[in-house]
Amino acid sequence: MFRKILIANRGEIACRVIDTARRMGVATVAVYSDADAGARHVALADEAVPIGGPAPKDSYLRGDAIIAAARATGAQAIHPGYGFLSENPDFVDAVQAAGLVFIGPSGDAIRAMGLKDAAKALMAQAGVPVVPGYHGDNQDPEHLAGAADAIGYPVLIKAVAGGGGKGMRRVDHPRDFADALASAQGEARTAFGNPTVLIEKYVEKPRHIEVQVFGDGTRALHLFERDCSLQRRHQKVIEEAPAPGMTDAMRAAMGQAAVRAAEAIGYSGAGTVEFIVDASEGLRPDRFWFMEMNTRLQVEHPVTEAITGIDLVEWQLRVAAGEALPARQEDLEIRGHAFEARLYAEDVPAGFLPATGTLSHLRFPNGIRADTGVRAGDTISPWYDPMIAKVITHGPTRAVALASLARALEETEVAGSVTNLDFLGALARHPGFAAGDVDTGLIARDLDALVGAGGPPPAAVALGVLAAAGLHEGQGAGFTLWSALRREVPFDRPAAVRVHAPDRITVDLEGASHDCQLRPDGWWVDGIKTGARFALSGPDITVFLRGAHRFTRPDPLARQAEVAGGGLTLAPMPGLVKAVFVTAGQAVAAGDRLVILEAMKMEHTMTAARDGVVAEVLVEAGSQVEAGAALIRLEDEE
Repeated sequence: MFRKILIANRGEIACRVIDTARRMGVATVAVYSDADAGARHVALADEAVPIGGPAPKDSYLRGDAIIAAARATGAQAIHPGYGFLSENPDFVDAVQAAGLVFIGPSGDAIRAMGLKDAAKALMAQAGVPVVPGYHGDNQDPEHLAGAADAIGYPVLIKAVAGGGGKGMRRVDHPRDFADALASAQGEARTAFGNPTVLIEKYVEKPRHIEVQVFGDGTRALHLFERDCSLQRRHQKVIEEAPAPGMTDAMRAAMGQAAVRAAEAIGYSGAGTVEFIVDASEGLRPDRFWFMEMNTRLQVEHPVTEAITGIDLVEWQLRVAAGEALPARQEDLEIRGHAFEARLYAEDVPAGFLPATGTLSHLRFPNGIRADTGVRAGDTISPWYDPMIAKVITHGPTRAVALASLARALEETEVAGSVTNLDFLGALARHPGFAAGDVDTGLIARDLDALVGAGGPPPAAVALGVLAAAGLHEGQGAGFTLWSALRREVPFDRPAAVRVHAPDRITVDLEGASHDCQLRPDGWWVDGIKTGARFALSGPDITVFLRGAHRFTRPDPLARQAEVAGGGLTLAPMPGLVKAVFVTAGQAVAAGDRLVILEAMKMEHTMTAARDGVVAEVLVEAGSQVEAGAALIRLEDEE
């Protein structure tokens, strides 16, 4: 076994690898960018080495700096995590040329699966079913449009390099193909440096089911399947294992196909073979097709660990150190059911825009697994993926595991940034999801209901008023000595408090009164025990009561600047201006593209809010802008 390894990554996955390495007695070396000097993975590692600026290209994508750090610290092997250099075959070759071990597959195996078109051809030769489509080299737009016509609409345009939904577009009509192709190629060029795409038939009721495989370079086995069908814009949101509705025949067929795929390329280490499944007639062994293979550990690997009892990172280290596969296929079995929800800093009502902020409060409930790379006090940076944590639950049945997930999300506490926590909770309570009737379109179909959950309960608002008045810790006695019994409270809606005793207060709020009492077991509102907790940071108040409810104490001296006619287009987040589509004096209509802003690895199109004429273009392509920066100004309306 290795004495010391370097982890060529950051955040949650770096912390995850450190946990297993420490348990195995293996020392760890972290690398970090200037933005991550105080990060959790740096604090957890035995040693840490700086490797450059905050932009990934200046740090986590610098293979030479990472290898130099490994050699300087005496690390024997490099674990790539996921993302960054984890599927870069040239990096693998460089690691091995430096006399180090890459904890993962060979460069040749990664190359074999790195381009989706070549991988599909290879899989077809290995007897793995593939989706009908065009995977050729001709990238002429007219040729690709003709291929789409031949396949039949709807079709899916997919970048041949990379994943995560980048460079992917669904097209329902021939008239939309040219614009979708240009958009997909542009995003692929930005994300992967390769604009090449393939065209595939779009499956009408698709489920995304993937199989965890593990190889030692000679033989492979599978650790059953995961269902990742709950997606939004091709980004996974909640994953589970095993897949609901899976039959023994389907599981055997998919498992065997995945093992054939891994053995066809001499695969070593942890990998995932992803399949698209037509669920229109249930799960059938003749209705699944190879999509791609991820030649690394997946974000959602914890659900497989939960149902098998196997630490996949431990297996990675053992196989990379020269051991044979730690188990035989017949040794493996499924135990219960598991879910993973991805908790992100993002503004759901604003269209799931990535968010930043300093986490003033972060707490996970006892008894559940929460894999995270941040702590209270850490900042969500605009440079990297805004994931806060993965919340993982396990139970003897799917119903128990899902109920556990719903409660865990309800009891998770985050303050300091907007998050998708309420959205995840709504998904966990979705009746269709609970019944196992899932496909990749579920979120899109029910998005309004999932996002438009009702406002905070009255009890949460009343407790928010208490916090705004400084009374949430039960300090009512001092309050009565220097003020009247009734006091107006600056809040985001009209409110007042009346103090009767140090532990009993009435909150007058929007025409109703709420009796609030502080008892030994916490605050009771209108005779009901709440179990509420509070987090205060500056003007922000968060009340945790069956979810997180955010309020703001208004500053009476603050003045909001108003823009007449809504003529300014503002940056909703820090980011890089990738393209500007208008010039001063140009007439635009509501919905026209103005600017593309790249932030947190995704492109976001800013559109005109109304008809008008462009008065000023305030940025240019290549500009780095802060949240709230003015991008385009329209002339005032008449």
